[in-house]
Amino acid sequence: MRKTDGPELSAGELEILESYERGELVSVATPEEIARVRAAARATAIKDKRVNIRLSSADLADIQTRALEEGIPYQTLIAGVLHKYVSGRLVERPRRGRRAS
Repeated sequence: MRKTDGPELSAGELEILESYERGELVSVATPEEIARVRAAARATAIKDKRVNIRLSSADLADIQTRALEEGIPYQTLIAGVLHKYVSGRLVERPRRGRRAS
């Protein structure tokens, strides 16, 4: 069943979706890979602490815009970015035109 309230799909995305819906796509993941990913998802899905932070209005607006583009709630986006950063999967890119001190 297709969602109609999400972002528009490109032609390539639509082709993939239709292939999936026809049952033409087959997973290549091993049972071990699936178990590992499920365990990681469960571990990261547990949200047992609340944190309040202050952001500039401009930063919050940019975050909300990016979350809207991604089709997720903005708090989920913030939590995901923080998780990737602390787990070492998100690193800061050097800015162009600035020298390291």
